[in-house]
Amino acid sequence: MHPMMNIAVRAARAGGRVLTKHMDRLDSIKIETKGQNDFVSEIDRLTEAEIVNTLARSYPDHAFICEEGGEIGNPDAEFKWYIDPLDGTKNYLHGYPSFCVSIAAAQHGRVEQAVIYNPVSQELFTATRGEGATLDGKRLRVSKSTTMESALLGTGFARDGVSDYRAYRRTFDAFSESASGVRRQGSAALELAYVAAGRLDGYWQFNLKKWDIAAGALIVREAGGLIGDMKGDEKWFESGNVVAASPIVFNSMIRTFAAVKVSHV
Repeated sequence: MHPMMNIAVRAARAGGRVLTKHMDRLDSIKIETKGQNDFVSEIDRLTEAEIVNTLARSYPDHAFICEEGGEIGNPDAEFKWYIDPLDGTKNYLHGYPSFCVSIAAAQHGRVEQAVIYNPVSQELFTATRGEGATLDGKRLRVSKSTTMESALLGTGFARDGVSDYRAYRRTFDAFSESASGVRRQGSAALELAYVAAGRLDGYWQFNLKKWDIAAGALIVREAGGLIGDMKGDEKWFESGNVVAASPIVFNSMIRTFAAVKVSHV
């Protein structure tokens, strides 16, 4: 295992321990509102601090781009870490067991290491560029689904006052009619991991942040999947508009976006 992967796994597990430790006191957790329908809890911040401290002990010269704390460290650093300490905050605060820790390490802007850890199931999804993706050490491959009619898709949406919810509904209606089913877990990183594991055949969402998708995207690609924006292009990391799927389903999803005339939100 790559040395940076070792530290990333250690940090993800440390963050996961913070999350599980506080699950029996959800009713007393302090919650703040960041925006419309967007919340942050003291547990997000505690988990983020634990992760950053674990990484920084080994890599003090690296930069850390965090959901809650912003960018920490040298902005010109060769290595930058994208950290989502609790992807699925609303799920966590309701005791709904669909959330995770997501950590990715990028060198010169290209993600090289990725870890997604589900502290409830204790499943550990990892990927190193060029070396494949794994779940608890076993090799991952995306699904072999060959038709949209047999595909199970995942999605997410934000009622944040900014996103074009009507455009999202057009895509949701189209996929609900053409696919075998659509699921919404409330954790983008975890759903990307599920695409890599073949549990979902495809996934789409608009307006995600880099820390939401950095780790999941590499895991999908290293498992043989494709990822792009709604046109199938490579602008997804900057736009946050993401489609991830097995190759055949990916191409079918891109055609659907073109048919309903949704390229961005």
